[in-house]
Amino acid sequence: MTDFPARRRRRRPASNQSPPARRPGDSEQGDGIDVDVDAIPHVLADTCRWGGRTQRFLSLARHGLTMSEEIETLGGIAGEDRRCLALHALLIPARAAWLGDEEDGLPDLAKAAARARAHGAAVDRAVREAAGLDPEPPEDWIDVLRFVALMTDAAERRDMGVGGARTPSPPLRRTIRPLAPEAAAERWLARLRELAGSSPADVADVITGSGATDVRGTGAVEASQ
Repeated sequence: MTDFPARRRRRRPASNQSPPARRPGDSEQGDGIDVDVDAIPHVLADTCRWGGRTQRFLSLARHGLTMSEEIETLGGIAGEDRRCLALHALLIPARAAWLGDEEDGLPDLAKAAARARAHGAAVDRAVREAAGLDPEPPEDWIDVLRFVALMTDAAERRDMGVGGARTPSPPLRRTIRPLAPEAAAERWLARLRELAGSSPADVADVITGSGATDVRGTGAVEASQ
């Protein structure tokens, strides 16, 4: 069992590079993992989307914020469901704090790729449970999260100067503007506290908890990365 390393500040990386993510240890080698609410947003804010293959630096923390905020614009969703959906959306990129930016490519071998997906899905469940959510969102929520994730990706590619394959989904109407890493980390953490409906101290206690969250299970459905 390995604790998440202490928070450290780092300079903003070059816009065409993907910074190395700080990882809390290999959850495949132990019985569980502790989730440090203070460290996660700083890892995400220091990690660039698409492995850094973009003209402008766009962090995973900003990506999660955009998806979470977009949930607020959707109609036909009850208040409590909206809050939980927005929290799910915010946490979608959180696995990068353990696994790095997997969008840079899964292992070539089929077995290795399947193992990496199962590991990521297990981390997803652990983070959701630590944040007070069910480990698996309902099927209809998964559809909503995928829809928002695809539209967010299309908007980010449009506004960040990303070449290559385009998504078939229409982009969000809003213009995506990057945030400096420290600002992105602070806004991500503030959004988590807002959606958790607790004071900052209470949220930290819930997330770090007493002991580790088991991440040995497999089989989660991924909404987006």
